[in-house]
Amino acid sequence: MDLEKVKLFAKKQLQDERTGHDFYHGQRVAHLAEKMYLIDNPQAHKTSRMVAIIKTGSYLHDTIDEKVCDRPELVIKDIKLLLEESGFESLEIADILFTIQNMSFSANIEHRHQLPLSGQYVQDADRLESLGAIGIARAFTYGGKHGNLIYDPKIKPVTLLNHDQYRNHKETTINHFYEKLFNLEKLMNTKSGKKEAHRRTEYMRGFIAEFMNEWEV
Repeated sequence: MDLEKVKLFAKKQLQDERTGHDFYHGQRVAHLAEKMYLIDNPQAHKTSRMVAIIKTGSYLHDTIDEKVCDRPELVIKDIKLLLEESGFESLEIADILFTIQNMSFSANIEHRHQLPLSGQYVQDADRLESLGAIGIARAFTYGGKHGNLIYDPKIKPVTLLNHDQYRNHKETTINHFYEKLFNLEKLMNTKSGKKEAHRRTEYMRGFIAEFMNEWEV
């Protein structure tokens, strides 16, 4: 399986991305997902087809995301051809495509999709990228790019009920921690993912506590 061809495709698709969903994000997701899979499955080898599937889904997951892609249906066709040319089998391609089309937070607000095992590691690694120090940096990058306030005590966090509300409600970056980021820990699929999510979430809680302390000075 030709992962270099997959990486080049992702790098080209995400070359203009500036909201924290760039190629380096996909690369970190790939490395983290692989690491977690090998920890949870010590009998597995890093050259296995499963690892290749996990890394491929990781590199490609944001190339069709609505936040960075205007016509995801066209990119999906390109990805299918890419995977066929890169040596993936039909069932492997189906798993990768199902994962990247159904793993996002917004796609799982009303109904939680059951991803294949490979997809569970990709989803967990992607969500871990929203937590910890990198998660904090990405949250403020995304909020700034979209014109969100850092914080406004008059704008209260809301309970997210569906995709459209999530995309269109008035929010601040600090509210994003309460509306989404602090809730990711309980949504993790894998043993390694749950452990790392707890560590990163506690780090973020400390940051928010310090932020609120400084805000009240």
